[in-house]
Amino acid sequence: MTKVQLEELREVIHPAGKLESRAEHWAGRLYMRSLSLRVTRLMLGTRVSPNQITTVMVFAGVLSGVALVVPGLGGAVLSVLFMQLYLLLDCVDGEVARWRRQFSPLGVYLDRLGAYLADAAVMVGMGIRAAELGLNLYLVAGLAAAIGVLLLKSSSDLVHVARSDSGMQKATDQSVVPRSSGLARVRRLTSAVGLHRLVNGIECTILLLVTAIVDLALGDLTATKIATVAVTAIVWLLVPAHIVSIVASSRLK
Repeated sequence: MTKVQLEELREVIHPAGKLESRAEHWAGRLYMRSLSLRVTRLMLGTRVSPNQITTVMVFAGVLSGVALVVPGLGGAVLSVLFMQLYLLLDCVDGEVARWRRQFSPLGVYLDRLGAYLADAAVMVGMGIRAAELGLNLYLVAGLAAAIGVLLLKSSSDLVHVARSDSGMQKATDQSVVPRSSGLARVRRLTSAVGLHRLVNGIECTILLLVTAIVDLALGDLTATKIATVAVTAIVWLLVPAHIVSIVASSRLK
């Protein structure tokens, strides 16, 4: 089989506007799409299906959270590596599907399930790590953060469910503008600050790697414990704000 040329492949799997869309993660634009392009070309020479790639992606995301249970710097490094693998496979599965035109509801379901499980697993792993494998408030904080992250994700996905059940088209970028100018300003401010990114598994694992390095220097888990409390607080500041922004926007109108 003749290997597909990168430029030919890029035209199909990275269509115009793909990398600039709101849905594209900054890491994808910065470096991962360049790597995934080459991995996808290799995968096209195999019989591995997009759904099989997505299944491995789900496990990589969960393992990122599990890795945080490993004490010390090693666990934090493993967590970042598994999360980067998750991100890579999250790019590759869609790229293989676009090239082969193998789309299915199962693939979409597995992809969304992976996003839920990966981020929640990281939050739980963070709590267990800060709790030093014990039962204390840091473990409760990690569990609370996981629940909050699941609420954030489900509240967004429920918009599509509500619109579909009402016979409306899928929400687009144009349908997410808050009807209140005050809410619009708050939305722009929070986006500019970027604190909301810390509730995502990719950014959170990087944060926990930094705290693990600080912990190593301090000889305790002070930095990780502070990060756990901070991330949990951010999550639960975002949950009501996110729900209000959805209800007050044009998405459900």
